[in-house]
Amino acid sequence: MEYLKQVPLFSDLPPEVLQRINTVVLERTYKKGESIFMEGEPGQGLHFVRTGRVKIVKTAEDGREHIIKFLKAGEIFAEVLLFNHLPYPATSVAVDDSRIGLIRNEDLELLILENNALALLLIRSLSQRLLYAQQKIKELALQDVPARTAELLLRLSREQGKCDEAGKPLLELPESRQELAGLMGTSRETLSRTLSDFKKRKLISMEGNQIVLLQEEQLFDLSS
Repeated sequence: MEYLKQVPLFSDLPPEVLQRINTVVLERTYKKGESIFMEGEPGQGLHFVRTGRVKIVKTAEDGREHIIKFLKAGEIFAEVLLFNHLPYPATSVAVDDSRIGLIRNEDLELLILENNALALLLIRSLSQRLLYAQQKIKELALQDVPARTAELLLRLSREQGKCDEAGKPLLELPESRQELAGLMGTSRETLSRTLSDFKKRKLISMEGNQIVLLQEEQLFDLSS
């Protein structure tokens, strides 16, 4: 059951509840680039990343891919389908070789009926996902590319929590520039130009996939 404690949704639940959850978890493995589920397919249940990384994507009518979110080990996805049994609203793809846990909707509903604490945790998770969706809508509708880029760099910095020798926020970009551009709803070329402009203005330093935020306050003002 130790792996369930690495999933924030389950980490505070007592051992007897974790044991009960463990009995209904299905585990599947996916190769890099393999789809976990496709947009429009019947929704099966709540998924979580055991190992590897996953991206959630929507495809526009012109074929362009818009990345909604990247997920790492411990994060859950497709929980929005709980209780409504609708098709998947987006596609999920393994970014690396990954192991994915699945709890089918019918099993999860029984677990929630048995345990009020789990119900509260799921409500909290859904609320956070709603806030994230609202922020994404705001970014795409109201912010220009430099503002969205600054917001992305600050968010990745908070999530990774690393600093360089001088104490400046340091972040690593494991995703390709194309994937980062998809996450922002722009093109790879536009993102590259924006990062180059930030570097010329000494807002950041950049070497390979490592970026140091030299002027965090200015980036914050730019993203507001």
